[in-house]
Amino acid sequence: MDLSSEKLKHLLNLNADVLVFELIGSTNVYAEEIAAQTDKPIIIVSESQTDGRGRNGKTFFSPDTGLYLSLVTHPKSDFFSLTTITCGTAVAVCRAIEKLTDLKPQIKWVNDIYIDNKKVSGILCRALGGNGKIEHLITGIGINIYTKDFPDEIKNTAGSLNVQIDRNQLTAEIVNQIMKLSENDYMDEYRKKSCVIGKEITYFIDGIAYNGKAVDIDENGGLIVINDDKKITLTGGEITVRFSVD
Repeated sequence: MDLSSEKLKHLLNLNADVLVFELIGSTNVYAEEIAAQTDKPIIIVSESQTDGRGRNGKTFFSPDTGLYLSLVTHPKSDFFSLTTITCGTAVAVCRAIEKLTDLKPQIKWVNDIYIDNKKVSGILCRALGGNGKIEHLITGIGINIYTKDFPDEIKNTAGSLNVQIDRNQLTAEIVNQIMKLSENDYMDEYRKKSCVIGKEITYFIDGIAYNGKAVDIDENGGLIVINDDKKITLTGGEITVRFSVD
C-alpha cells in the first residue's frame, strides 16, 4: 500500500484527522458514521472499495487501481447549495490533476471529470445536519488512475488517468485545492472546463428523455438548455452528451 497517513499530513496545508485504508466498504459511508466525532476536518482515503457510492443510488467501480477519498468539513451553516459545492470540487480536482500531470481534464455537468471523452472521476457531496442547520459536509471523490478492465456496462464510457502518480500527492493536492476555494470564485473556470456547453445533449425529466443543446451554466451551477427555442435550466439529474468522434 503506497498511501500513508504520515506522508499525507506532511503534504496537507491543514490540520486534519487522516484515516488511510487499503480496503473499505465506502469512504463516504464511513465519513457519515464518524462526521460528528470531531470539529477538525477529516480525510478518509482508500486504495479500493467494496461498495463505492455514486449519484442516484448507483455504484462506483472501485478496484485497487484507483483513489477513493472523502473529506469531512463542518460548515455549521443554515443553507448552501450542494450543486455549487460540487462545481467547486470538480474545479479543484481538475486543478490537482493539471498540477501533477500533463493531462487536460474537462467537466461533464455536474459532477464528472472527463479526459478524452471518457469519465475518469466522479464526485458525490452530501450534507448532514438537524434543526435546520447543516452541521457536516461530506465531499466524496473517486478517481480511476490505472484501471483498464471495466465492467461491461461502463467499459465504453469509463477511462483512467494512465499516468505515474503518487496517490499521497494527488490526495493532498485535491484537498488543498478544495480548501483554497472561495465562494463562487470558480464558476468561470467551471464553464471554461465544461465539455457540455455547446453540445447536443439528452436530459431526463420524470423519467422522460428530451433532446436539447447546452448553452451555458449559471452562477448556481444550473445547466441552461435550449429545446425547441425554449430555454430551461436543469438543476440536477443525469444527462448524456453526444460527443463528436474524430
